[in-house]
Amino acid sequence: MRVAFPFALTLALAACATATPEEMLAQDAVPATHTEANGDVVTEYRSGSRLTMVKVVPAVGATYYIYDRNGDGVIDERDAKGGPLTYYKLFSW
Repeated sequence: MRVAFPFALTLALAACATATPEEMLAQDAVPATHTEANGDVVTEYRSGSRLTMVKVVPAVGATYYIYDRNGDGVIDERDAKGGPLTYYKLFSW
């Protein structure tokens, strides 16, 4: 029985880590991609007219994601929870 818990925990964590930010979006989110003058590729995801997430692939550096965490359709510099809205994908396999 003691072996089952760590194994189950490992499977649960692996399942969480493999979900991409795009997979966590609502099914009706529509992507729109454009390239900035500096070479960054920006993809905005909208559900209806509400902006839900922005994916930025910089010309140099790691891909990052910006979320509308409070659900108002506006991506704020800081949200009501007080944290920054920029997230980096740390692991993938």
